[in-house]
Amino acid sequence: MINSVVKVIFVLMLAIHGLIHLFGFLKAFDLAKIDKLTRPISRPLGLLWLLAALLLVVTAATFVFKVPWWCIVAIVGVLLSQILIFTAWRDARLGSIPNLILLVVAILALGSLCFENGYRQDVYSAQEQARGLPVEILTESDLQTLPPPVQRYLRYVGVVGKPKVVSVFAEISGEMSQRGDAFFPLTAEQYNFFDQPTRLFFMKGQMYGLTVPGYHRYLEKSAAMDIRLFGLVPVVKVDGAVMFEADTVTMFNDMCLLAPATLIDQRITWEEIDDLTVKGTFTNQGTTISAMLYFNEEGQLINFVSNDRWEVSSMKQYPFSTPVSDYRNINGYNLPTYGEIIWHYPDGDFIYGKLHIMNIVYNIQTEENARTR
Repeated sequence: MINSVVKVIFVLMLAIHGLIHLFGFLKAFDLAKIDKLTRPISRPLGLLWLLAALLLVVTAATFVFKVPWWCIVAIVGVLLSQILIFTAWRDARLGSIPNLILLVVAILALGSLCFENGYRQDVYSAQEQARGLPVEILTESDLQTLPPPVQRYLRYVGVVGKPKVVSVFAEISGEMSQRGDAFFPLTAEQYNFFDQPTRLFFMKGQMYGLTVPGYHRYLEKSAAMDIRLFGLVPVVKVDGAVMFEADTVTMFNDMCLLAPATLIDQRITWEEIDDLTVKGTFTNQGTTISAMLYFNEEGQLINFVSNDRWEVSSMKQYPFSTPVSDYRNINGYNLPTYGEIIWHYPDGDFIYGKLHIMNIVYNIQTEENARTR
């Protein structure tokens, strides 16, 4: 509620500030008597006042409609506005206050935009590498080497008779927390590619009313977690072998929950424990991890438990699980739509995240394709 009120005030400030610049245009062309402006304004300068007004009003509109590049228009508008204010400093100096506010907000937004563009570039590169990969139909024969619980799961999900999965796009909402802290809300999206295992996860969290974007990047032989306040100020940055092993567990988790059709992958070996439990071992780039998969009688996967994931804040390994539920049909597949991320510490369990899957699209070709499905 507070954020909404602040945004309304910000937009109104922008719109009024922009419209005030019209006074310079009206005075320059003798369209109105503007007593507040005591200095004469030439017509070329008047046109610049008009341009500044348009830029600031467009900034307000693009901000309202969440156009990503609104901050670039804002910075251009602020710079032009401030130059014009200097030419009429005695009359217009108070306009520097909204300009300063707008400049600070725009710079912070630009930082987040540039940070997110790094993620977008990685997505584009991964899509280009995946483009043209043959996509065959997954058949019953592809399931025959899998343990019966995994076969039942894949039939329940509905992968048989549909294209094999080479990539997936997911939209996620939910909340997360560090141990001892309150939960903070987030929205996220991620792309996974499976020919060369890749996981690109970008989230936007809200902490104390501030935007904190984070990027998990699992690509080739490296993995990194980079969280920055407004995309500018580093909050958490971890990479290296430990992060790669941790994200290899997460990659396998995504395969099990978001893209079950990929469980026919030859990089996975299976051991059947009983009718409802199997152990899966996944190897990528020389790193091998394993997890226990638990199913119910209906064929649904209900939990994923691994002892190989590192908690990077303490650089220790603890049992890690992701119980899931709320299966529903998403674009023709029966998939879990709610999951929790749990660390099982020696002194008790801690729910690290509560996530809702909003959308899943397979074998995407472009970002636009993913978002319109």
